Amino acid sequence: MSDSPELEFTGERFTPECVREIAYEHWHRYAWARQLVAGKDVLDAACGEGYGSALLSQRAAQVTGVDIDAEAVAHAERRYQATNLTFQRADCTDLPMASASVDVVVSFETLEHLAAQDELLTEFRRVLRPEGFLLISSPDKKTYSDQTGYRNPFHVRELYRDEFESLLGRHFPAWRLYGQKLMFASAIWSIADAASSEWLSVDDMDVSAGKQPVHPPMYFLAAAAARVDCLPDIPGASLFDDRQESVYAHYNEEIAKHIRAGKLLAERDAEIAELRARLEQG
Repeated sequence: MSDSPELEFTGERFTPECVREIAYEHWHRYAWARQLVAGKDVLDAACGEGYGSALLSQRAAQVTGVDIDAEAVAHAERRYQATNLTFQRADCTDLPMASASVDVVVSFETLEHLAAQDELLTEFRRVLRPEGFLLISSPDKKTYSDQTGYRNPFHVRELYRDEFESLLGRHFPAWRLYGQKLMFASAIWSIADAASSEWLSVDDMDVSAGKQPVHPPMYFLAAAAARVDCLPDIPGASLFDDRQESVYAHYNEEIAKHIRAGKLLAERDAEIAELRARLEQG
């Protein structure tokens, strides 16, 4: 990654300089996809700033990042350079790529920005090789908008689960659905035997994947018995939270307090500046 200036964050697309929950959500999706593209030709559709394409290129044979925004593409070309990584300006509903030319299409948080969603998936299916697959994400309208009252000004058409599944089914005979949510959770994991577990962590552009978290435990738990065959069958990893999401709710309230306090301070500063100006005028 070069030391080129960062791309301005407008709210329309993620940039690596963002922190906290939005960073976890976006980095996790690409880190998850990175594990699945080893040795494959990949299209990162609506690549934005380019960080995700760069992550994928660490494992993939070839990655092409495509975005409709010329500034984003120019920025990505300057900031992320690798022999197996290219960027191109293009409309994802009209890709300048040959049919059956890629093994994987990655399209995270793109769908909801378009009205032409069937056209988008038609193009993805066209450029995929017969044995290829699509990795796609989109917010659930019920939990993202309806339950929060939030309206993202950059979203054109959000989908409910049944709408998302119906869209996938019209273009891909086989698909599996996964969920993602940022949670403040308690984790318990096996220290000796975690064969079925995968823990992903990122530091700058360095993604680590292991059977254990990168952070040491705060507590140890143990199961003990007279013989090994008496020990209970325990999952390799267990996550716990409460249905009220009390820690997350507290976090959100604290953030809201800081936002309100910042607004009050800004208003107070403006008032003081106005009073000073009046005094100077006599």
